[in-house]
Amino acid sequence: MRIAQVAPLAESVPPLLYGGSERVVSYLTEQLVALGQEVTLFASGDSQTTAKLVAACPRALWRDPDIRETLPHHVRLLELVFRDAADFDVIYFHCDYVHFPLVRRHHCPTVTTMHGWMHPPDLQPLLDEYRDVPLVSVSDDQRSPVPHANWLATVYHGLPRELLSFHAKPAGYLAFLGRLSPEKRVDRAIEIARQAGVPLKIAAKIYPEEREYFTEKIKPLLQESQAFVEFIGEITDREKNEFLGGARALVFPIEWPEPFGLVMIEALACGTPVIAWRRGSVPEVLADGQTGYIVDSVADAVAAVQRIECLSRQKCRQVFEERFSAERMARDYLQVYRRLTDR
Repeated sequence: MRIAQVAPLAESVPPLLYGGSERVVSYLTEQLVALGQEVTLFASGDSQTTAKLVAACPRALWRDPDIRETLPHHVRLLELVFRDAADFDVIYFHCDYVHFPLVRRHHCPTVTTMHGWMHPPDLQPLLDEYRDVPLVSVSDDQRSPVPHANWLATVYHGLPRELLSFHAKPAGYLAFLGRLSPEKRVDRAIEIARQAGVPLKIAAKIYPEEREYFTEKIKPLLQESQAFVEFIGEITDREKNEFLGGARALVFPIEWPEPFGLVMIEALACGTPVIAWRRGSVPEVLADGQTGYIVDSVADAVAAVQRIECLSRQKCRQVFEERFSAERMARDYLQVYRRLTDR
């Protein structure tokens, strides 16, 4: 099957550091190639892939100091894609909805995975207008704000089995990995560690628009908690393996409807259980009492820390391999592509 993968241009595929959507695009692209598919990846020029790469810009837009606006580059990206639309059996978009008007006017089968939170005031009118555009969700919960959109399937994210290694004997710390934004609630993670009497390591990216939040809300907490909290900053994939694998548990104390939460399955791949709030996709990804604990309060989370050793790290890895491998993800998407081309 001739497949076009169309990635957002903000980060390379895969990203050098933080970047969930681009990371998933990379895992899927490489696995599709491994399964014998003919894949063309439309992405930034600094992307690394075994597929055919069509560079829509020289390098990731967020890493180019000369770039001020991202929209012009994505408009050109669409021109490159649709100029060659006849060369593909299916075009698969990961760049939100900027391509919807062109999809309606071309005959090549397309599908779009919505990677973010579906905010009805913004998206409901758009999705009502484009009910003919096929969509894929990354969790069933992601659909709930706009249930009547043209959802074809839910496909959970997956990771290459060899990407992260199993760690049978962790160190004694809790881990927080993600973005330092208000909805990720790193302040909760700090409070959990304080009450549980367990060290906490924080590996997190700070976006420019979140710098004020970090300075005003989080930095004082870090200064007060130096005795048991270590702030590491943004880390690479190689560092992530040791960081997550060495953790007693990953703390995922979110305050928003997380569409998927890639870090949860990254932790499971290392054998590390997850303590997560009952929000968004969490109940779909975690098996409460098997691969982690799903909680509703700081007190619940503190109690979960105390009994985290009751969970089998081997079971966490087993569930990852059964449910969240890149091969499973790619085969699920191939089923979606075939449904589209069979029409």
